[in-house]
Amino acid sequence: MGFPASVSYAPAPAVEGDFCDANPRSTVNAGSGGLVVGAAGVQVGRFAWAAAPNDANGAPATVTNAGSGAPTGFVHRELQGLNTVFLSESTNLVPAGFAITLFKSGGFWVINRGAAAATINQKAFASNTDGSVAFAAAGATVAGFTETKWICMSPGAVGTLIKISSQPNG
Repeated sequence: MGFPASVSYAPAPAVEGDFCDANPRSTVNAGSGGLVVGAAGVQVGRFAWAAAPNDANGAPATVTNAGSGAPTGFVHRELQGLNTVFLSESTNLVPAGFAITLFKSGGFWVINRGAAAATINQKAFASNTDGSVAFAAAGATVAGFTETKWICMSPGAVGTLIKISSQPNG
């Protein structure tokens, strides 16, 4: 997002990665030294995978926005992004080496980065290269994406904020 060039009458409903409700949520369990951001950093508001090297308990510890199979969890916006690029305006990137929390359930705001508009009850698909979210019918094949257990809870066009939930009734 660039420097603001206009003023809106109403504030945005949320920022990518925010909670969208107050329903129950849970995090991914990690051992000591577990869930540390990998070398490329991790984008907030996207899905992420935990992989080797493992922590002291033998669980995958390095978190990235790229992977295969079902993602380990979702990266909630906890103001953990750090803008380290000189003169850049903003970022949602959590730098390498930072501890991170992944959520395995809850309700969150995401940006629809798929090729089509999202409708309620479609499944959220996680990009295997950057963890971004697209939407399609359950059981559909979306090239480069993996179907998740998460469900679309609000309709929206490509590039807009959408609510997702791990709970069927939101």
